Amino acid sequence: MPEIDESMIRRIHQDLRDDLDEELELEFEDRSMDRIASEIESRDLNTPMVERQLYFRELFRLQAELVKLQDWVVATKHKVVIVFEGRDAAGKGGVIKRITQRLNPRVCRVAALPAPNDRERTQWYFQRYISHLPAGGEIVLFDRSWYNRAGVERVMGFCTDDQYEEFFRSTPEFERMLVRSGIQVIKYWFSISDEEQRIRFLGRIHDPLKQWKLSPMDLESRRRWEDYTKAKEVMLERTHIEEAPWWIVQADNKKKARLNCIHHLLSQMPYEEVDHPVIELPERQRHEDYERRPAPQELIVPEVY
Repeated sequence: MPEIDESMIRRIHQDLRDDLDEELELEFEDRSMDRIASEIESRDLNTPMVERQLYFRELFRLQAELVKLQDWVVATKHKVVIVFEGRDAAGKGGVIKRITQRLNPRVCRVAALPAPNDRERTQWYFQRYISHLPAGGEIVLFDRSWYNRAGVERVMGFCTDDQYEEFFRSTPEFERMLVRSGIQVIKYWFSISDEEQRIRFLGRIHDPLKQWKLSPMDLESRRRWEDYTKAKEVMLERTHIEEAPWWIVQADNKKKARLNCIHHLLSQMPYEEVDHPVIELPERQRHEDYERRPAPQELIVPEVY
């Protein structure tokens, strides 16, 4: 393995700092973004601090638009499937988290299926994905999807050549069938460079909070980089159809990839802001004969903090 030089260590530390930033995202509020916006005008836009502030500002703006999109999907009973594919550590989970972060999980949900069990391996290949498809007024995000067959199954030898070819015969028709039934299908491929994946894997190795993300399959995929590249090229060529085209997200920069993907996603639907009735908080009913009973002390969680 090539040695880890000083610049590589700096990149890994930068990734760790970005991860800490991510944990702060929900702590910020829009009014603080307005203050940041007024400060940015007089500062160097190329400094890391201002770049991070701009990222947060845009993220919150786009997430506000996602809420409007969600309301429109519910009001119009629209049905949406969004497929996220890419190499390990390409950033699929990060953008999925930002999309769902402020949305109603009953409207926008994630389907992340494990490897098929013995029974599922005897079913029609697409069968286990069917139950996760959306009803009217729902958005389903597939964190990996039926395209496992074109990627990991092909590279790792988990499917036969006949199964692989049948996948490419069936997939365009399967997706056209979904679209004819009224389901909008949007497919994203997150593209990262060889060097960027290496840096992210090293970051996971050296971060105890992220080591769980590295499986033996992930490490093997790193070794088979070129095989995955060939499989990806075939997949894009044979399943890029007018009804459900592929969109490639340049993902070496995680923050830019998230913003670009969300911005593009919003452009794929003709959503409009939905009017809501004014909400008024009702007065609480009070009864003279009601007295709240204290909870038993042994049930109280100790106040350590």
